[in-house]
Amino acid sequence: MSGNLEAWITGYRQAWESNKPDDIRALFTEDAEYRTDPWVKPWRGHEEIVAGWLEKKDEPGNTAFEWSELVSTPDVSIIQGTTVYRDGPTYSNLWVIKLTAEGRAQAFTEWWMDQSNPS
Repeated sequence: MSGNLEAWITGYRQAWESNKPDDIRALFTEDAEYRTDPWVKPWRGHEEIVAGWLEKKDEPGNTAFEWSELVSTPDVSIIQGTTVYRDGPTYSNLWVIKLTAEGRAQAFTEWWMDQSNPS
């Protein structure tokens, strides 16, 4: 497992819990793209990413998250995760992350599926 990847996910969880704009910005390159679904228009750059994140934020302490690395190459990492909401559903997650050598995401796409409502 890449040290950059583990550090990035630790930072993501910190931002998830804090919702602080500086914590969110620290995760992404200035020109990063963040897709909340693979087929939607991405949030581009720090301003859109921070605004989109805060619009959809979770309250601190509301989630538990576990993850494992499925694939990691020098260009992309694919993560499988599980998010358990204290007073809500459990989600299966799939993340595709393109990290720079400095450990910031240039592109991030997430899928999240409600385990209580299988298709």
